[in-house]
Amino acid sequence: MSAPRRITTEDLALYAMQLLSKEETAEVAAYLEQSAEARRELAEIQGDLAIYAHTIEVHSPPALARERLMKQVAREKKVVPVEQAPVQEISSRTGQTGSISSISTREREEENDGYRGGRGLGSGGYLTEDDLPKKSAAAKVLPWLGWAVAAGLAVAAGDLYHERDTLRGTVISQASRMDHLTADAAAAREVLDALSDTSAMRVTLTTKAQTQQLPQGHVTYVPNKGTLIFTASNLETLDPAKAYELWLIPSTPGQTPIPAGTFRPDERGNASVIMPPLPKGVEAKAFGVTVEDAAGATTPTLPIILVGE
Repeated sequence: MSAPRRITTEDLALYAMQLLSKEETAEVAAYLEQSAEARRELAEIQGDLAIYAHTIEVHSPPALARERLMKQVAREKKVVPVEQAPVQEISSRTGQTGSISSISTREREEENDGYRGGRGLGSGGYLTEDDLPKKSAAAKVLPWLGWAVAAGLAVAAGDLYHERDTLRGTVISQASRMDHLTADAAAAREVLDALSDTSAMRVTLTTKAQTQQLPQGHVTYVPNKGTLIFTASNLETLDPAKAYELWLIPSTPGQTPIPAGTFRPDERGNASVIMPPLPKGVEAKAFGVTVEDAAGATTPTLPIILVGE
């Protein structure tokens, strides 16, 4: 029994391009099932085909693969039926005037044989593939480029979709950051406007308690805009369950104090409340600070730690 034929790189290249015969295709397929190295090499060849399509450059196959391809094409001849020219009846050569007869069967066969010989017809009146115009090697190899182009376009499309999603995420992130910066800039602008507003009410809050460092607070309030800025210093540290709360005491008789936000001082006793949500147009009589639960309260709890009118 003869040893099995060795599968080469050229065999794998022709297999990838689907240019092998059925027997050779089956032989290579069986070899691929047994050899992981061959499967890896075939994957590289298929990747090269995708690269060819991606770069739109046509590369000639290896010389040995081309030679085997041409031999395979030469072995697989196809027959193409060709209509034979009708046999015309001719005048008899017997010399009899006006008498016409068909040529004999032998003469007709000789005529047909001569016709076949002169026109290059094979046996049975058929043309072989050798009689047809020869195709160039490129015409035989180029059909696989369609598959390669499709594979390349699929890879390119996947990359484009991935890049599009990445770019979209970046744009959304940048837009969100811009929104935050815009909001911060707008808030900073409102703070500056409130601090420089000539109609703003400015109040200093103090305490009557005797401590080593007196706590103090400052309020800048613009009634018609509902804008308030509060800063405090020298505040004592509170229990984690407690918080300071700022109150706006309206000048209208009978109107209850309005909560203006809770806050906790830092390690140096400093704190602030910037632009709390307040109704516009409320005239203030005074401001106060109390100690409340961390969640805040709806009415102030005595005693008032800081107060200012």
